[in-house]
Amino acid sequence: MTFETKISGAPVDNGVDTASLIGARAAFEQAPEAASFTFRSSCDWITGTQNRNTLNGYFGLGQEHARKQTFTIASDHPEVFHAADTAPTPPEILLSALASCLTGGLAAVAQHRGIKLHAARAIVEGDIDVRGILGMDPDIRNGFSAIRVRFEISADASDAEIAALVAQSQKRSAVFDMLTNPTNVVVEVA
Repeated sequence: MTFETKISGAPVDNGVDTASLIGARAAFEQAPEAASFTFRSSCDWITGTQNRNTLNGYFGLGQEHARKQTFTIASDHPEVFHAADTAPTPPEILLSALASCLTGGLAAVAQHRGIKLHAARAIVEGDIDVRGILGMDPDIRNGFSAIRVRFEISADASDAEIAALVAQSQKRSAVFDMLTNPTNVVVEVA
Protein backbone atom coordinates (compact mmCIF):
# COMPACT_ATOMS: atom_id res chain seq x y z
CA MET A 1 0.00 0.00 0.00
CA THR A 2 1.26 3.44 -0.86
CA PHE A 3 -0.08 6.24 1.33
CA GLU A 4 0.28 9.98 1.13
CA THR A 5 -0.98 11.90 4.11
CA LYS A 6 -2.28 15.46 3.88
CA ILE A 7 -3.75 16.75 7.13
CA SER A 8 -6.16 19.69 6.84
CA GLY A 9 -9.15 21.05 8.68
CA ALA A 10 -11.41 21.20 5.61
CA PRO A 11 -14.88 19.60 5.77
CA VAL A 12 -14.97 16.07 4.43
CA ASP A 13 -17.00 15.31 1.31
CA ASN A 14 -15.98 12.22 -0.61
CA GLY A 15 -19.32 12.15 -2.42
CA VAL A 16 -20.83 9.37 -0.29
CA ASP A 17 -24.16 9.86 1.50
CA THR A 18 -23.27 7.97 4.67
CA ALA A 19 -26.31 9.31 6.52
CA SER A 20 -28.55 7.42 4.09
CA LEU A 21 -26.42 4.29 4.42
CA ILE A 22 -26.74 4.42 8.21
CA GLY A 23 -30.47 5.04 7.80
CA ALA A 24 -30.70 1.94 5.60
CA ARG A 25 -29.03 -0.13 8.30
CA ALA A 26 -31.62 1.03 10.81
CA ALA A 27 -34.45 0.28 8.39
CA PHE A 28 -33.11 -3.22 7.68
CA GLU A 29 -32.93 -3.91 11.42
CA GLN A 30 -36.69 -3.25 11.53
CA ALA A 31 -37.47 -5.19 8.31
CA PRO A 32 -34.67 -7.69 7.61
CA GLU A 33 -36.61 -9.29 4.72
CA ALA A 34 -36.22 -6.02 2.78
CA ALA A 35 -32.44 -6.50 2.79
CA SER A 36 -32.65 -9.48 0.40
CA PHE A 37 -31.62 -8.33 -3.06
CA THR A 38 -31.29 -10.22 -6.36
CA PHE A 39 -29.14 -8.64 -9.05
CA ARG A 40 -29.23 -9.82 -12.66
CA SER A 41 -27.18 -9.84 -15.82
CA SER A 42 -28.07 -11.36 -19.18
CA CYS A 43 -25.30 -12.26 -21.58
CA ASP A 44 -25.75 -12.52 -25.34
CA TRP A 45 -23.18 -14.16 -27.59
CA ILE A 46 -22.18 -11.88 -30.47
CA THR A 47 -19.59 -13.82 -32.50
CA GLY A 48 -16.43 -15.77 -31.78
CA THR A 49 -15.63 -15.17 -28.13
CA GLN A 50 -17.41 -11.80 -28.04
CA ASN A 51 -20.32 -11.38 -25.62
CA ARG A 52 -22.44 -8.49 -24.37
CA ASN A 53 -23.86 -8.43 -20.86
CA THR A 54 -26.92 -6.30 -20.24
CA LEU A 55 -27.77 -5.15 -16.74
CA ASN A 56 -30.99 -3.47 -15.70
CA GLY A 57 -33.50 -4.28 -13.05
CA TYR A 58 -33.09 -5.99 -9.73
CA PHE A 59 -35.21 -7.16 -6.83
CA GLY A 60 -34.77 -5.40 -3.50
CA LEU A 61 -36.71 -3.78 -0.70
CA GLY A 62 -39.46 -6.31 -1.39
CA GLN A 63 -40.09 -5.31 -5.02
CA GLU A 64 -38.70 -5.12 -8.54
CA HIS A 65 -36.70 -2.02 -9.53
CA ALA A 66 -35.69 -0.69 -12.96
CA ARG A 67 -32.49 1.31 -13.34
CA LYS A 68 -32.48 4.78 -14.90
CA GLN A 69 -30.51 3.30 -17.76
CA THR A 70 -29.44 -0.09 -19.06
CA PHE A 71 -25.75 -0.86 -18.66
CA THR A 72 -23.71 -3.10 -20.91
CA ILE A 73 -20.41 -4.85 -20.35
CA ALA A 74 -18.67 -6.39 -23.33
CA SER A 75 -16.23 -9.25 -23.07
CA ASP A 76 -13.87 -11.00 -25.44
CA HIS A 77 -10.50 -12.73 -25.49
CA PRO A 78 -7.12 -11.31 -26.56
CA GLU A 79 -5.48 -11.77 -29.95
CA VAL A 80 -2.96 -14.26 -28.50
CA PHE A 81 -5.93 -16.66 -28.33
CA HIS A 82 -6.83 -15.85 -31.94
CA ALA A 83 -9.79 -13.74 -30.86
CA ALA A 84 -10.84 -10.24 -31.92
CA ASP A 85 -9.71 -8.55 -28.65
CA THR A 86 -12.68 -6.14 -28.70
CA ALA A 87 -13.17 -6.07 -24.92
CA PRO A 88 -11.64 -7.29 -21.66
CA THR A 89 -11.74 -10.96 -20.76
CA PRO A 90 -14.24 -12.19 -18.15
CA PRO A 91 -11.41 -12.71 -15.61
CA GLU A 92 -10.34 -9.08 -16.12
CA ILE A 93 -13.92 -7.96 -15.55
CA LEU A 94 -13.90 -9.94 -12.30
CA LEU A 95 -10.71 -8.14 -11.22
CA SER A 96 -12.32 -4.79 -12.05
CA ALA A 97 -15.38 -5.77 -10.00
CA LEU A 98 -13.13 -6.49 -7.00
CA ALA A 99 -11.25 -3.21 -7.46
CA SER A 100 -14.50 -1.26 -7.81
CA CYS A 101 -16.09 -2.85 -4.75
CA LEU A 102 -13.04 -2.28 -2.54
CA THR A 103 -12.51 1.29 -3.77
CA GLY A 104 -16.18 2.24 -3.41
CA GLY A 105 -16.19 0.79 0.08
CA LEU A 106 -13.00 2.68 0.90
CA ALA A 107 -14.69 5.97 -0.04
CA ALA A 108 -17.78 5.17 2.03
CA VAL A 109 -15.75 4.18 5.11
CA ALA A 110 -13.55 7.27 4.73
CA GLN A 111 -16.63 9.51 4.53
CA HIS A 112 -18.16 7.87 7.60
CA ARG A 113 -14.92 8.28 9.55
CA GLY A 114 -14.46 11.92 8.47
CA ILE A 115 -11.38 11.24 6.36
CA LYS A 116 -10.97 13.32 3.21
CA LEU A 117 -9.72 11.35 0.21
CA HIS A 118 -7.69 13.18 -2.41
CA ALA A 119 -6.97 10.16 -4.59
CA ALA A 120 -7.43 6.42 -4.32
CA ARG A 121 -6.38 3.74 -6.77
CA ALA A 122 -6.58 -0.03 -6.48
CA ILE A 123 -4.24 -2.00 -8.71
CA VAL A 124 -5.43 -5.60 -8.98
CA GLU A 125 -3.54 -8.50 -10.52
CA GLY A 126 -4.64 -12.10 -10.90
CA ASP A 127 -2.51 -15.11 -11.81
CA ILE A 128 -4.05 -17.76 -14.03
CA ASP A 129 -2.55 -20.78 -15.81
CA VAL A 130 -4.55 -21.09 -19.03
CA ARG A 131 -3.62 -24.76 -19.40
CA GLY A 132 -6.52 -25.42 -17.01
CA ILE A 133 -9.01 -23.52 -19.17
CA LEU A 134 -7.72 -25.31 -22.27
CA GLY A 135 -8.20 -28.72 -20.62
CA MET A 136 -4.52 -29.58 -20.88
CA ASP A 137 -4.05 -30.69 -17.27
CA PRO A 138 -6.94 -31.67 -14.97
CA ASP A 139 -4.86 -30.75 -11.92
CA ILE A 140 -4.59 -27.09 -12.97
CA ARG A 141 -7.59 -25.05 -11.92
CA ASN A 142 -9.44 -22.93 -14.47
CA GLY A 143 -9.55 -19.82 -12.32
CA PHE A 144 -7.12 -17.52 -10.58
CA SER A 145 -4.51 -19.14 -8.35
CA ALA A 146 -3.81 -15.80 -6.65
CA ILE A 147 -5.15 -12.25 -6.67
CA ARG A 148 -3.23 -9.26 -5.33
CA VAL A 149 -4.65 -5.81 -4.54
CA ARG A 150 -2.40 -2.81 -3.95
CA PHE A 151 -3.83 0.55 -2.96
CA GLU A 152 -2.33 3.96 -3.64
CA ILE A 153 -4.14 6.45 -1.42
CA SER A 154 -3.74 10.14 -0.73
CA ALA A 155 -5.87 11.30 2.22
CA ASP A 156 -6.07 13.54 5.25
CA ALA A 157 -5.22 10.68 7.60
CA SER A 158 -2.33 8.83 9.15
CA ASP A 159 -0.95 5.67 7.59
CA ALA A 160 -2.60 3.65 10.37
CA GLU A 161 -5.98 5.28 9.67
CA ILE A 162 -5.65 4.59 5.95
CA ALA A 163 -4.71 0.96 6.63
CA ALA A 164 -7.83 0.70 8.82
CA LEU A 165 -9.96 2.11 5.97
CA VAL A 166 -8.65 -0.55 3.61
CA ALA A 167 -9.21 -3.30 6.19
CA GLN A 168 -12.81 -2.20 6.79
CA SER A 169 -13.49 -1.93 3.06
CA GLN A 170 -12.18 -5.47 2.58
CA LYS A 171 -14.26 -6.71 5.52
CA ARG A 172 -17.48 -5.30 4.01
CA SER A 173 -16.78 -5.97 0.30
CA ALA A 174 -19.37 -8.22 -1.36
CA VAL A 175 -17.01 -9.10 -4.21
CA PHE A 176 -14.12 -9.90 -1.86
CA ASP A 177 -16.49 -12.17 0.06
CA MET A 178 -17.65 -13.90 -3.14
CA LEU A 179 -14.05 -14.57 -4.16
CA THR A 180 -12.84 -15.80 -0.79
CA ASN A 181 -15.84 -17.86 0.36
CA PRO A 182 -17.72 -20.63 -1.43
CA THR A 183 -20.79 -19.42 -3.32
CA ASN A 184 -23.47 -21.81 -4.52
CA VAL A 185 -23.70 -21.45 -8.32
CA VAL A 186 -26.39 -23.32 -10.25
CA VAL A 187 -26.19 -23.59 -14.06
CA GLU A 188 -29.17 -24.87 -16.04
CA VAL A 189 -30.42 -24.90 -19.61
CA ALA A 190 -33.89 -23.56 -20.28
